[in-house]
Amino acid sequence: MLDILMKDEIVKCLEILEKGGTILYPTDTIWGIGCDALNGKAVEKVYLLKKRMESKSLIILLDDPEKLPQYVKKVPEIAWDLIRNVDTPVTIIFPNGINLPENVIGEDNSIAIRIVNNRFCKSLIHAFGRPIVSTSANVSGFPTPLMFKNISKEILNQVDYVVSLFHDEFMDVKPSRIIRLNEEGEFRIIRK
Repeated sequence: MLDILMKDEIVKCLEILEKGGTILYPTDTIWGIGCDALNGKAVEKVYLLKKRMESKSLIILLDDPEKLPQYVKKVPEIAWDLIRNVDTPVTIIFPNGINLPENVIGEDNSIAIRIVNNRFCKSLIHAFGRPIVSTSANVSGFPTPLMFKNISKEILNQVDYVVSLFHDEFMDVKPSRIIRLNEEGEFRIIRK
């Protein structure tokens, strides 16, 4: 039954994403606000919804590490090791993002990417065929909601679609670990 419900939700999300809309959806960490990461106008909507400065770049989610070279000029070898060996969600900030709108790539030309393991999220991205933006479901400066019931009405009312599954589940995780890589493959932990 869950599989059928998930497929229905994915179809509804795809309709919104294809039209440049925003969704509120469960990720492998917390509930996220998302859109088509390749659509600059959709990304702009996310910034406005969050009341976030565009100088603070957003994370994009991929369903498969093999897609990294489409969005990163050179993937350092250590990135492959991290993706294969870290068992908790990890976001990697890569230098030299490519093939993405300006408002997704950081001012320093970096791009933050996480390969997801959450079944719903991974299936959604795979069906969409493009990366999806992910940012926490809160207005900038306010606490990150760990449960759906803690998401503000302001956010719920402004996204174009809210996934109707998993509302009662406690997300027993925190935001992802963030690691910044440089071109030489040296890394720095930004958030543990």
